[in-house]
Amino acid sequence: MQEYPIKRGLAKDLDVRIVAELKNCFGVDPEKIGKGYRISLGALKRLDVSVGTGGKSIIIDTESDLTASDDVILDTNKRFRRYLDAITGFSTKERVKRAKSVGDE
Repeated sequence: MQEYPIKRGLAKDLDVRIVAELKNCFGVDPEKIGKGYRISLGALKRLDVSVGTGGKSIIIDTESDLTASDDVILDTNKRFRRYLDAITGFSTKERVKRAKSVGDE
């Protein structure tokens, strides 16, 4: 399980954006589960997304399909990174930099 901060100004209507970006990046309609959403696609047996405490982050929990082919894994990872970029407002490079700075504190 991983928590990702949302860029300032993008936290408004986060539930709506979670669903829209799941559809956009993965091409599937998410299933509503509890307070979050779930999809299953490619190398992901399960991808759960919910709004974090305070509404300024998202919490993502995944379960991988270990039998997936390399091509499927690469495609799924590409889609997942694109989803994180779109939903958080931070690029992969920015997310890594922020994670490192939080770990240094």
